[in-house]
Amino acid sequence: MLHKFYKSLRSLHTLVNISKNHKMNQNKCYFRYIEDEDTINISFLHNVKDTLRQFNLNRKSSETLQTLCIRIAANVQKICNKKSKKKSTDSDADIVVKICDNKLNPISDDSTCLNLFNYQEPLVLKISEHLYDIVLNAPWVIRFNLPKAIIVGFPVYPESLNTLYTDQQLSIFKWYKGKAYNDKGKAISDAHIQWQFIVASFYYTPTTDDIGFKLKCEFIPVNSTAIGPAVEDISKNVVEAGPGPCPFEIRHLFTTQKLHGKSFRCVSYNILADLYCDSDHTRTILYPYCPPYALHIDYRKQLILKELQGYNADVICLQEVDRKIFNSSLLSFLACDGLKGLFYKKGKLVAEGLACFYRETRFKLLGDKQIFLAEALKSEACLNKIWNTIRNNEPLVARVLDRSSVASATFLQSTENPNEILLVGNTHLYFHPDADHIRLIQGGIVIYWLSDLQKKLTKKYPGKRISIILCGDFNSTPSCGIYQLFTTGSAPENLPDWSSNANEAVKGLSLAQNVPLDSACGTPQYTNFTEGFADCLDYIFYEKSNLVVKQVIPFPSEEELKAHTALPSIVFPSDHIAVISDLEFK
Repeated sequence: MLHKFYKSLRSLHTLVNISKNHKMNQNKCYFRYIEDEDTINISFLHNVKDTLRQFNLNRKSSETLQTLCIRIAANVQKICNKKSKKKSTDSDADIVVKICDNKLNPISDDSTCLNLFNYQEPLVLKISEHLYDIVLNAPWVIRFNLPKAIIVGFPVYPESLNTLYTDQQLSIFKWYKGKAYNDKGKAISDAHIQWQFIVASFYYTPTTDDIGFKLKCEFIPVNSTAIGPAVEDISKNVVEAGPGPCPFEIRHLFTTQKLHGKSFRCVSYNILADLYCDSDHTRTILYPYCPPYALHIDYRKQLILKELQGYNADVICLQEVDRKIFNSSLLSFLACDGLKGLFYKKGKLVAEGLACFYRETRFKLLGDKQIFLAEALKSEACLNKIWNTIRNNEPLVARVLDRSSVASATFLQSTENPNEILLVGNTHLYFHPDADHIRLIQGGIVIYWLSDLQKKLTKKYPGKRISIILCGDFNSTPSCGIYQLFTTGSAPENLPDWSSNANEAVKGLSLAQNVPLDSACGTPQYTNFTEGFADCLDYIFYEKSNLVVKQVIPFPSEEELKAHTALPSIVFPSDHIAVISDLEFK
């Protein structure tokens, strides 16, 4: 089992296929030192019987060059023998491999693979008569792929991007398109597609002229001192027609410009985790009105990314973020627009959580914190009052502590207003209909914790103003106790919320907090809109003594929400609606 694990681990460093069409790849041999594994990865292209073949080797760093050269020769010889369909005993002339300096003087056979990384002069790999420039620790692409769903009007980008020694901003991305079928409707193999260059950019947005075409992305990894080998990927499917205009594009009309100065734009959005979307129950019970293809994450993420990009936001708080979607799509795509992201996984084995993105030109990350609400309740000193009041209520405690809910806090200093620091909170509270009391406890945990962090930051950064913003899906309507606690500072013990479940009723607990919060977008009629339930559940709470609302981005009309019965739909990627506001430092 361990052998399989380490073999899988090593394979992470071997690479998608080096582009055989790019001449820069054909006379170089790439050596990479993987320090954590103490191995050297080696990759090169070699012409075997008029066919370019890629060779990848993983060797111990302590291996001698003599042993390495024998191994390379054996690998190349093996392919030559297969190609000529001969046994090794009557094959062509033996392959001879040497590692030399730039004057073709052989390096000592006793030197190790790791010793090569200490040489100051250029090195050469000689395989028979073919010479390769040896490139050490070049920018390297471990993995990337194109999306399965490619639709007109929505950006296509390198997914699952994983690199070494690479600066994405300096790297080169080239896009091509090619006919997937000939005039008789017969599929053309990828090797025979005639590719037409389209554009050089990190992503490409297909047009109606691309329908029926496949796309190819060529990626040349670059850093400040070197260029790595070009790699490429071809889309598995052709470009298809899109759904047409989406309601969020109307909202984009209010966010065409990026903000500056004292103003910044904030977005809170539950993007509907694939974890909860990819099941027969979801397709047949929860969202039967949504076509299955539009529920698939490969379709929905195209809409989500275009929607987020068009808001030109400075701070984005997301809920129900699949870890894999954060890593494979959100992180790299939003980075190309200048947004840096952090992920905060839920507790237990839940593979989704929260994400916070911030625009690097506008904010500097000072630090961040995360709590699991159930654990924090017992361990954080600022929550002693809540815990001591409920700890003897066994059914209540059992349910509260069984929740996987988390909260995050991201500390952002304004680059244009360095005396201003935002304490950006984000959370997603328990959803169950009979759990107003659980949510109110969770809401108390979050605001008490943020208030405590605010006091600590004030001491740590004297002379700076610390302002709280709290985003999230609170699963609570404006009539619930959470809204009252946040906006009035009090949730008395006689609130109906405390008795939402008679068996777990909370007695003798009142909550109070002194951060003057208000809802940046007020109380819109809907932020969640399904066939079975529709109401306001999502908010951006802001500290009104320090911040002022400059603009609320209008919400979709009820007519738009009902156009395809409810959400999600072919034009709405989530069952929630993004909450967006422009705020300004007072």
